[in-house]
Amino acid sequence: MTRINLHAKGAFSPRHLGSGNEGIDRMLETVGVGNVEELIDQTVPEAIRLKQDLMLPDALNETEFLEQFRSIASKNKIFKSFIGAGYHDCHTPTVILRNILENPGWYTAYTPYQAEIAQGRLEALINFQTMVSDLAGMDIANASLLDEGTAAAEAMSMFLALRKGKKKKGNANKFFVDSRVLPQTLSVMRNRALPIGVELVIGDISTLDLTDEALYGVMFQYPDSDGAVTNHKELIETAHANEVKVAASADLLSLAILTPPGEMGADAVVGVAQRFGVPMGYGGPHAGFFATREDYKRQIPGRIIGVSKDRHGDKAYRMALQTREQHIKREKATSNICTAQVLLAVMAGMYGVYHGADGVKNIALRTHGLTKALDKGLASLGYAQLNATFFDTLKIEVSAEEKAEIRRVAEEKQANFRYFDTNHIGVSFDETTTVKELDLVLGIFADVAEKGYDLQAITEEIDFVMPEGLARTSEYMTHEVFQQYHTEHEMLRYIKRLENKDLSLTHSMISLGSCTMKLNATSEMIPVTWPELGKVHPFAPVDQVHGYREIFKNLEAWLSEITGFAGTSLQPNSGAQGEFAGLMVIRAYHESRGEGHRNIAIIPTSAHGTNPASAVMAGMKVVLVNCDDHGNIDVEDLRAKAEEHKDNLSSLMITYPSTHGVFEESVIEICDIIHQNGGQVYMDGANMNAQVGLTSPGNIGADVCHLNLHKTFCIPHGGGGPGVGPIGVAKHLVPFLPGNPLVPEAGGEQAIESISAAPWGSASILPISYAYIAMMGPDGLTQATKTAILNANYIKARLEEAYPILYTGANGRCAHEMIVDFRQFKEFGIEVEDIAKRLMDYGFHAPTVSFPVPGTLMIEPTESESIEELDRFCEALLAIRIEIREVAEGAADATDNVLKNAPHTVDTITADTWNHSYSREKAAYPLGFVRENKFWPSVARVDNAYGDRNLYCSCIPVSDYAEVE
Repeated sequence: MTRINLHAKGAFSPRHLGSGNEGIDRMLETVGVGNVEELIDQTVPEAIRLKQDLMLPDALNETEFLEQFRSIASKNKIFKSFIGAGYHDCHTPTVILRNILENPGWYTAYTPYQAEIAQGRLEALINFQTMVSDLAGMDIANASLLDEGTAAAEAMSMFLALRKGKKKKGNANKFFVDSRVLPQTLSVMRNRALPIGVELVIGDISTLDLTDEALYGVMFQYPDSDGAVTNHKELIETAHANEVKVAASADLLSLAILTPPGEMGADAVVGVAQRFGVPMGYGGPHAGFFATREDYKRQIPGRIIGVSKDRHGDKAYRMALQTREQHIKREKATSNICTAQVLLAVMAGMYGVYHGADGVKNIALRTHGLTKALDKGLASLGYAQLNATFFDTLKIEVSAEEKAEIRRVAEEKQANFRYFDTNHIGVSFDETTTVKELDLVLGIFADVAEKGYDLQAITEEIDFVMPEGLARTSEYMTHEVFQQYHTEHEMLRYIKRLENKDLSLTHSMISLGSCTMKLNATSEMIPVTWPELGKVHPFAPVDQVHGYREIFKNLEAWLSEITGFAGTSLQPNSGAQGEFAGLMVIRAYHESRGEGHRNIAIIPTSAHGTNPASAVMAGMKVVLVNCDDHGNIDVEDLRAKAEEHKDNLSSLMITYPSTHGVFEESVIEICDIIHQNGGQVYMDGANMNAQVGLTSPGNIGADVCHLNLHKTFCIPHGGGGPGVGPIGVAKHLVPFLPGNPLVPEAGGEQAIESISAAPWGSASILPISYAYIAMMGPDGLTQATKTAILNANYIKARLEEAYPILYTGANGRCAHEMIVDFRQFKEFGIEVEDIAKRLMDYGFHAPTVSFPVPGTLMIEPTESESIEELDRFCEALLAIRIEIREVAEGAADATDNVLKNAPHTVDTITADTWNHSYSREKAAYPLGFVRENKFWPSVARVDNAYGDRNLYCSCIPVSDYAEVE
């Protein structure tokens, strides 16, 4: 008889963990241990193991979580936002919402390092770049930055690096920012300017002395923070005459009808593409943009997509200048940007494709027209409006009494305005504003003025009129892609056509070492598009965001428990931003103790390239420490350098487990050495997924650690972003956690300036990590870590007879990842790139190529992959080993073989002629499982060198492609 358990509920963790008990038993047998605990004891040093289990709430199942989370989210009040200040409500076209934002084919794809299986994303990004550069009036744009504040800071840094002549010789270090730049942008810029020696001068741009020889750059807002539109053409010309570069932080929608800063002569145009179909989401994630002149294309920060060709001469997109400068220049890099907001840039670009130039212009005109009607109505009510020229924002002069009463009435009617100061109110309109809402706003002001108005008269005869030089006359978005897909049917097919060119987690595992691609569960993703989260303005009053505040409070507490720290900041919106935030907190701590001279950062030679780049950005000097033959930090070299620099030692930056995939036994000693010499320990949390529930940065002895929520805590990579990089800190560092000028509650008591523009960074995707922790619970999280370590050691056991594994721990175990060495095959003409490309023929994305060791692959399987998928991956690499042997032994041609010609496209396989020394079958279907679910790369191997020599980064008609030389 089967007894029914009425209390049983379907747990989430077995859905997340890839293998059941039978699969785990098979892996344990292959690895050579009796149980998982035995493997963990052999892998994780006893000295750093936690003495008690994680103190987190019990796990919820998926139904329970969604019910509970809906209750929390409903505590947010969705008032109509007229705040503006860089964030605007908008309509996300439903064809984009359903088929991109809510589609795992788009949101689970990885960064397009392997261009042959990422052509869809790359085309979508080049659409974004073209749209931005066209609207900005500039030559070239990148494939997005993190937000408007960081984009502005990157312009400041780029201009510093571009100084020439007397400006460079005289070490000009002043950067002037108009006081009417958005306050959150000013805060980010102050934080970035301080450590690199830039004197940030904030003032009235109309009184700026451009002849100041110490001045190297200027920035203004367009339209400005008050909403006013000013023609800065003469200022830019005078600046250039004095060898001063100029950047504009611009509203992208306004550029559809206003003269773009590029046509005024600006050297860079930055901003955010949020109002192009991306929800406000309480501040993010949103795609920042950066457009500049052709002359500066090699200095442009972040990622940029370019046009190249494949080995057959066909057009192919790829990441231009693909090897990020952090990995080349390291401490000499000018930026630590190593990610982008790809998913949001794709959405914004698709918004432009869907609406086209005319559609975007009509949205801009309608928004402006409603604002003009509001201006007209306010004047009829007797209010003074201060912006003579405006796009979508009015600044209204009121008495203190009127302001208080207007605010009371507005909030009673569920409307939010911007309250500048005692005597001024701001009102911003957007794409979603209607005549009904115009009536609502006028009614609020009319109630306080105790006057009436004639809505019909106000809305009649609204014409577009701008002062000379401010109305846009040039064309934009003229490429055919912005003209072809304006019906939903055609748009749907275009989106799907691009999606089908990209390999994602919907196809197979993506085992990139140092950047895990684990399951992004559907239940974790569902709340992201709820209006209770998406339609909230980041500067909404505190009493309207109790739901968000509860989410932040709980998530901060859970992450603090997991890391063993006293406090957490959720503000950093990428891993690199987390690095910078942690180092700036350490800097502030030293300064608070009168030890501001501590500016030496010790970094292992094996570190990720962003570590030294972030250290320099934080005003530190980098001292490298060697690694031994086993890949571990050379403790004696570390001790010597820590003692040598003890008077000025700021910090050590260390990744744990190491970048080589090993739990270093000496980590506690390493932390002690740094503390004994007056420094702090910053732990790069890129590999936190091998720590959760087993150890923690706080337990090990670190003082601060950033976490990649887009890795360990399930936020999907979205084709290369969004990412989230919060920091956890020890008790003595909590007061310095980053703040926000408009939301003081966001930071510590002695908060450093903003790291990101929004107070809680990419707030709208934090529910993904919240859901993961809530549904896994303490036991599930710990089991995930153990399973990740088991899966990695299973792959190691299956591959180590065929390929050398470079580094292992004291007991011959790897942590959650391993480095597989392919360098010995170079003597047969086989490079690691050949293996990476051949894996595509087997249906897999290559693991991390040539980092941290050239000529290797770094493999990280995650806990979410089943033994069946792990076996398919291992079988592919073992089959490739046979293909390598065939070349080595002369059985296959040295130059015409499946490795050198990989990947093979469907056009290649189905061509009328076949002149290769191997069969079509071997090229296309090397193993049986490939035939069952074949993924075809859409282009052959891309010629990266050609793309760098012929850098072209905008949409280009097919008919003109041959002319790009």
